[in-house]
Amino acid sequence: MKYRNFTSIDWKPSALGFGAMRFPIIDNDQSKIDEEKAIKMIRYAIDHGVNYVDTAWPYHKEQSEILVGKALKDGYRKKVKITTKLPSWLINKKEDMDYYLNKQLEKLQTEHIDFYLLHTLNREYWENYKKLDVFKWLEKVQKAGKIKYIGFSFHDKYDLFTEIVDYYDKWDFCQIQYNYLDTEFQAGKKGLKYAADRNLGVIIMEPLRGGLLAGEQPVDIQKIWQKSKIKRTAADWALQWLWNQEEVSLVLSGMSTLKQVKENVESTNSSAINSLTKKELGLIKEVQKEYEKLSPITCTGCSYCVPCPNNVDIPENFDLYNHAHIYNSYEKQSKKYQAMDEKNRASQCIQCGECLDKCPQNLEIIELLAKVKDYFE
Repeated sequence: MKYRNFTSIDWKPSALGFGAMRFPIIDNDQSKIDEEKAIKMIRYAIDHGVNYVDTAWPYHKEQSEILVGKALKDGYRKKVKITTKLPSWLINKKEDMDYYLNKQLEKLQTEHIDFYLLHTLNREYWENYKKLDVFKWLEKVQKAGKIKYIGFSFHDKYDLFTEIVDYYDKWDFCQIQYNYLDTEFQAGKKGLKYAADRNLGVIIMEPLRGGLLAGEQPVDIQKIWQKSKIKRTAADWALQWLWNQEEVSLVLSGMSTLKQVKENVESTNSSAINSLTKKELGLIKEVQKEYEKLSPITCTGCSYCVPCPNNVDIPENFDLYNHAHIYNSYEKQSKKYQAMDEKNRASQCIQCGECLDKCPQNLEIIELLAKVKDYFE
């Protein structure tokens, strides 16, 4: 395992962090984590040098933190730093902050949380936290030993990102969405450098854009990768691009199988700052431009938008639409769409808008579901 620098913190994180939001599940139910497989995955990662495990209140319909707590028994808790997040959308009064933190400590079966974040900050949540003076509270629970390091995860525009970074001088780290397709999205590359220049550790989420940059690749993109003398998987290319940048403290990967864990652990062995050649960086730029031509819906499959009040399976609808465009497979994806339970299809959207504020990508979900409906129906 390779290890990175965490700026002001005297601790070296593993290049790869374990993101606990895409565990294997049972009966296609996000709340039913396959515990045996998931625990085996986490422990394999830790046994092979991963020392950072990231979870959050809503992951797997509030079951992820419980699973992580179980996985870190038998001495594994001492080997890693735990990260979880205050659920910003549920904080309406000061007492809520204590309630959720205490519940998280209980679910994780730990006396303290190493890295604690204000989750998925946007303008609305940020203004609410300032009104409630969340900083005084963070310092209180930090002094009490319940949390060690203070940070935030971010999903909004770059200008707000810099405002947040500059507002509070005791941030230890931040977490941003960043990959070779999202260099100008939200905080983006400018935000990465801005935070690093101010001595914040920077954690990367969605390095594979919800799996889009891994697995099967469109034919035209495969042709680009084949130009390289060094052969890598698509996922490895995306990870190496991130690890190539010195401002990146660690990369979170939400892994769903033990095979993915093994592959990602192996990828770290060849990771290093400034290790990619000019030609390799050029190939990645070519791939980026090719993906931009495909223009799929920029959904990462995080599932924050579900359950839908009317049972629409929003991530699945978007996934079928994306695959139809990226792989030129309308007929195949259309059959899958028609095979869906009718109540889960895009056409069942009643435009209630409940999903809109939940989407960290700020997608116009109602409009996009109408687009999917028109496309397949």
